[in-house]
Amino acid sequence: MRNKDQSPAHISHDVDNFLAKVAVAPLPVETKAKGRLIFAMDATASREPTWDRACHLQGEMFKATDSLGGLTVQLCYYRGFNEFNSSLWCEQSSQLLAEMSGTTCLGGHTQIRKVLAHLEAENSRQKVQAAVFVGDAVEENADDLCQRAGKLGVLGVPLFMFHEGSSAAAGSVFRQMAHLSGGAYAPFNPASATQLRDLLAAVAIFAAGGHRALQDLCKSHTPEVNRLLQQLKE
Repeated sequence: MRNKDQSPAHISHDVDNFLAKVAVAPLPVETKAKGRLIFAMDATASREPTWDRACHLQGEMFKATDSLGGLTVQLCYYRGFNEFNSSLWCEQSSQLLAEMSGTTCLGGHTQIRKVLAHLEAENSRQKVQAAVFVGDAVEENADDLCQRAGKLGVLGVPLFMFHEGSSAAAGSVFRQMAHLSGGAYAPFNPASATQLRDLLAAVAIFAAGGHRALQDLCKSHTPEVNRLLQQLKE
């Protein structure tokens, strides 16, 4: 079971493992269109203390892909009683930030099943290269969620699951979902915020241009970021 007092060394090990798994995720389909990434979030009451931090980190996804022609991102979230919302597709960080800033967290049960159904529907309309999910709990049938995650894996839509908090039960389900979809899992907490910023950027680069883009971008990054991105090479 993961605890809130986890040391930076352990967090770094988890981050490295995450990057290694991203390296073997399915390659995005080659296309001249901008990569499409869905940023899904649990907006129930327990997430309120860290919502602002998540808003800030998502901006890094756009910055990381500027030289690749950019990225289009859609925000979707659930909260309250049976409420699920999705934004328009955004091509600028300011657009997505405005969507997130205008959202408040409300108490309610998780609705991860709706997130997965939404991903499948969006992908059927136009290819979605990857999806990021940030959450801290699972209150739904784990077998059903894992089955749906596996279907997304068959469709080539990897899930990158960012787990906030210390729930061992939620962590187990998130890990399985990531694995079955061909994505990866990583912790999300204040101690690892800087590394997770790099992880979000790496997933965005992956969605926008694949492993080849990461190889090219390594040439212009700092040594620390290079060390992380090196693991994403083919």
